Amino acid sequence: MKLPICGFDAKNAVLCPQCEKKVESGEITQADVNASIILAKIAKSNNEIENFTLYSCKDFQGNFILSLAKNDIMSIRQSRTLYRLLQDQFKGKIWLVEADETDKKFIEDLFFPTKILSINSVWAPGGVQKTKAVVSGKWTPRFPIDTQKVVEIVKNARNLDIEIEFEDKGRK
Repeated sequence: MKLPICGFDAKNAVLCPQCEKKVESGEITQADVNASIILAKIAKSNNEIENFTLYSCKDFQGNFILSLAKNDIMSIRQSRTLYRLLQDQFKGKIWLVEADETDKKFIEDLFFPTKILSINSVWAPGGVQKTKAVVSGKWTPRFPIDTQKVVEIVKNARNLDIEIEFEDKGRK
């Protein structure tokens, strides 16, 4: 398993001087440390997680944005058991995104499993980028994604102003 902190620290939930310096210098965050410890704990009983690569974790108001390798995300999305196992260990909602991805792919990952029809960005006067995502279907109280949380996460993680629009393709 590849983590922001060393494997020994993750398994023992104690930071060595090197990892401590990384946290103090801001190279990694406390959320990175906590997520590494949680994944190492789960890996003790689940071999599938043993091969994961966690690049970073961001924590916004109880939402944990886990930046993982693409294959790891696919493994989690294909196994509801694995997803629930991870979700139960974090003290909030987990969001899975690919590490080092474009803004467009980041937004698409946050909306999984909902289909995004288009994502358009324009530059407004003053150098402000406005982004609009058109989502398939229509919003109902049972819509699987909290769109307000997505807007907040995109704003905090990528500093983008995003507007969500639903396109009802004849559905009632």
